[in-house]
Amino acid sequence: MAKTASTPGRRFMKLASMTASIASKTVSNSIRNLTADEEQKNASRSKLFQDIGLQIADTLGEMKGAVMKVGQIASQYKDIFPPEVAKAIGKLQRQAPPMPFAEIKAQVEKELGKPLLNIFKSFDEIPFAAASIGQVHKAVLPNGQQVVVKVQYPGVDEACESDLKQVRLALRLMGVLKVDRKLQDRLFKEIQESLDNELNYEVEAQNLDVARTFHEALDNKIIIPKVFPEFSSRHVLTLSFEHGESIETASTWSQETRNELGRRLFRAMGQEIFFLKRFHCDPHPGNFAFREDGTVIIYDFGGVKILSSEIVHHFKLLIHTAREGNIAEMEEQLDTLHSLAEKGKFPEALYQQWLEVLMRPLTTHYNFAENSAHHDGVELVKASLKYWDVFKPSPDTLMVNRTVSGHYWNMIHLKVHDDLTDIFEELVPPRN
Repeated sequence: MAKTASTPGRRFMKLASMTASIASKTVSNSIRNLTADEEQKNASRSKLFQDIGLQIADTLGEMKGAVMKVGQIASQYKDIFPPEVAKAIGKLQRQAPPMPFAEIKAQVEKELGKPLLNIFKSFDEIPFAAASIGQVHKAVLPNGQQVVVKVQYPGVDEACESDLKQVRLALRLMGVLKVDRKLQDRLFKEIQESLDNELNYEVEAQNLDVARTFHEALDNKIIIPKVFPEFSSRHVLTLSFEHGESIETASTWSQETRNELGRRLFRAMGQEIFFLKRFHCDPHPGNFAFREDGTVIIYDFGGVKILSSEIVHHFKLLIHTAREGNIAEMEEQLDTLHSLAEKGKFPEALYQQWLEVLMRPLTTHYNFAENSAHHDGVELVKASLKYWDVFKPSPDTLMVNRTVSGHYWNMIHLKVHDDLTDIFEELVPPRN
């Protein structure tokens, strides 16, 4: 891990320098635009946001560790940023380089209280995967069970709260964030909670156990890795090794198999949201694996969002009103979910066009590979841009939106071509 990430003083100074630089750029931009016309101001602002986004991404990506994880989580909430900033920090989703094995070995031994080879029969020195807060190694338990071991980098959790405050300050400067201060407080509180949970592997172990129990009762072809608590701690998590193929490999299988996988993935997501009311909210394709018998394996339960019964109720009402094309009632539900800044300001004709596009994959025999809803949505964006401030990002809806849209792209990767209406109506039955 980079030296800058391991020294609190250096990390603070690097973040403070980034913040000061952003402040300087925004002030200079304002001065330059004093005599500019509206078109020049918009072009200058867009260029400024591109520069800011790249600077944030480069700084956080270089530092690794806790601060990079903060940036990754912020990039998951990209609806709160201008598109130029969101695009730049989106690259923080890429994997980090691995940590030297000696440090991983020391962390495991410290956490589990024994020499590594007294704990495991064997332990691969080369990581199976590496990310911003830890890495994953294959190992074998004394009884011969194949497992994977997630090991958190030492000291990452201690740095996160101060890092998040610095990143928020940098993003808030001169209107980089699109939302008001009160909403910022709610959003960053949620980001902090998400970060705290992801850094605590005991929480992830609980999430895995809950999800596995839930899905085993409903579908034996949804596989969630088993936790081995005696080989786990707050910073080490040992799980059964569940082999599956990547989404790229699965996309080459028969249409029938791909449709079965897509239906299973869609149903599992909906069951978690509407029935379990706590859902796996990181739909990155690397968190899923597939078997040719139709089995779906779900990894990485560090990111789980819990929904209140009230929020789920309003999501269901929103779906009902969307199905029925009842714009007035739909706006009431959007307002209740804190997603609407001004009611009655978005043209009804545009609402109806958006509803057709958004409901198309769920209510027709839809070819995800052709992706017509996305292509038509891009065209609708052009007509909708001047009304965009009518809507606002909401802590109640951000992770649901992210999860649903992420799985839409997973269905595209799988090249699903099917009618999902029956599953949609099973998850949220139409009103009588």
